[in-house]
Amino acid sequence: MNVSEGGVTIEVSETRDGASEGTGEGVFFNPTQELNRDLTVAVLDTWAETERDGPGTYLDAMCASGVRGVRAANAGWDVTCTDIDGDATDLAARNLDRNDLAGDTERTNVNAHLYEHHYDVVDLDPFGTVVPFLDAAFNGASELLCITATDTAPLCGAHFESGVRKYGAVPRNTEFHPEMGTRTLLSASVRTAARYDVAATPVFTHATSHYVRTYLALDSGASKANDRIDQLGYVDWCNHCYWRDHEYGLIADPTDECPHCDHATQTAGPLWLGPTHDQSFAAEVRDRVTDAMGEATKARRLCNRLEAERHDPTHYDQHELYGNWGESAIGMADFLDALRDAGHPASRSHYGGTTFKTPASVGEIRDAVL
Repeated sequence: MNVSEGGVTIEVSETRDGASEGTGEGVFFNPTQELNRDLTVAVLDTWAETERDGPGTYLDAMCASGVRGVRAANAGWDVTCTDIDGDATDLAARNLDRNDLAGDTERTNVNAHLYEHHYDVVDLDPFGTVVPFLDAAFNGASELLCITATDTAPLCGAHFESGVRKYGAVPRNTEFHPEMGTRTLLSASVRTAARYDVAATPVFTHATSHYVRTYLALDSGASKANDRIDQLGYVDWCNHCYWRDHEYGLIADPTDECPHCDHATQTAGPLWLGPTHDQSFAAEVRDRVTDAMGEATKARRLCNRLEAERHDPTHYDQHELYGNWGESAIGMADFLDALRDAGHPASRSHYGGTTFKTPASVGEIRDAVL
C-alpha cells in the first residue's frame, strides 16, 4: 500500500501503531508517529537555517520504510538510510526513487557504521531502549543527535529494575512520570556524551503519547562537557502530599522525611535538571511547521506550549493535587492566575492538559488557590 505524508508518497508493507511495534509481517511503519516526523522536518529546517548554512548530511539510522529519511531528503538533506534488515533498506531505496530523491541506503549494523562514517545529524528511533546505540551515535554525529525513546515504562520508573539497569539512574514512578522519563533519558545521554568530551544540550524535547523525543545539540570540549554534568542531580519526592525538591550534584543527599507532611520520601536520579528545550528554538520550529504537514495543528500547539513552558525540573498535575486535597478543581486559567497573584511564577506544561510548572512548594500552591 502507498501512504502520502508531508509532501512525499511512500510504499509500506502494512500499518501498525506503536503498541505493536516489532510484530507482524513486513517492514514496520507507524502512522501514529506522523507528528514526530512532522516536527523532525521542522527541526531540521530550523537547524539548517539558524545553526548552519543550509542542510547537511543526515543519517536515518533505523530507517524501516525510510519515511523519515525520505522526508529529510525532500527537505534538502543529504540522506543515508541504514537498517539491519535488508528488506527495510530495499524498501527505503524504492521510496527515495519513488519521490525522485537522491540518497544512499545500506544494510548494516549501525553501531559499526557510526564508527566508520560521520554525519552532521544522526537520528535514532530504535525498537526498545536507545542506550545500546548512544556511544556510537556520539562518535558519528557532529552537530545534532535526534533520539526517540519508546521504552517509557523503564524510563518513568514503572519498570524500576529495568530502568536502573539500562539508564544507570534511579527512576521513580511519580505523578510527574512523563517528565521523570524525559529527564532520565537526558541524563543517560548527557553522561554518555561526556565520556567522549562531548557536551550534549537539549534544544527541543517533548514527551508525547508513548514516547520521548529529544534533539541534542553537540559541542566538543571537556570543559563544556563538565558544564553539562553540572546540570545533573537528584529529586526528592513525597508520594503522600506530592512535595518535591531538587539538588544539583552527583552525590545524593536524600531527604528521609517530607518536611510538609512528615511521611517518608523517595529520591530519583541522577536526572538532567537543566532546561529540556530552548524556548526561542521552539518558536523557530513552530514557524517552520507547514500546512502540508498532516499534524500541523498539533505541532504548532506543542511548540507554543514549549515556548512558554518554564524550566523547573518537575511539573505538577492540578487534578492530582485537588484529588489529594479532597477538593474540586477550578479552571486552569483561574488556577494559574491565583498562583501568579500570590507571587508565584507559573506556566502550563506540555506534559498534559492539567499540568503546570512553578517554583512554588506544594504548601504554597495550596495556600494560593484554596
